[in-house]
Amino acid sequence: MFVLEDLTVTYPDGTRAVEGVSFRLAPGESAVLAGANGAGKSSLILAAVGVLPSTGMVCADGVTLEKKNLADLRRRVGVLFQNPDDQLFSATIYDDIAFGPRNMGLSAEETERRVSEALALLGIEYLRGKTALKLSGGEKRLAALASVLAMKPSVLLFDEPTAFLDPRARRNLIKIMNGLPQTKLIASHDLPFAGAVASRAIVLKRGRLFADGAAREILRDEKLMEEGGL
Repeated sequence: MFVLEDLTVTYPDGTRAVEGVSFRLAPGESAVLAGANGAGKSSLILAAVGVLPSTGMVCADGVTLEKKNLADLRRRVGVLFQNPDDQLFSATIYDDIAFGPRNMGLSAEETERRVSEALALLGIEYLRGKTALKLSGGEKRLAALASVLAMKPSVLLFDEPTAFLDPRARRNLIKIMNGLPQTKLIASHDLPFAGAVASRAIVLKRGRLFADGAAREILRDEKLMEEGGL
């Protein structure tokens, strides 16, 4: 279970990027987080793992977002950032994927197993020894996702996952995401993509919860989408 209660993010200048947002995702549920530019989508995702300070409550599998629990929460909640270059910084893709397990103090054998499993799951074993500098946008996206999956989180947060992707890579990502068993929250402007990977739509407007319901209904409601700024 992934729960947000009254989540509020206030920037130093007093701007409320997210204000009083509450919702919960059941295990295995997939939801799109929609909204116009500046609606608070990225701020919500970053606050959910403690990158941005917030008030309210975030809870994943019974672990709440507190300073003393931060490492435990981040093991349970994985984030795929909008720009994969923010997650790929090592000499090889193997080392990028191994970074998290190594920092957890896992053995070399367990780290190797997790890296190999993540590469195989995404069908990118051939990237193992490559550097991110030589990869396409789609390959970088999958390599970054592999680095998240190697941590074995139960919740996955995606920030604009189709950014930098060509149509073929986008189709491949849809197939992969639909095969992942984790609970997923997907911030995206790409509404056709969202409809293909999510059964629920949560819409933010100016930092507040504007709509929440079945994706097939909300994403096809032109009046609601227009009122929501989409």
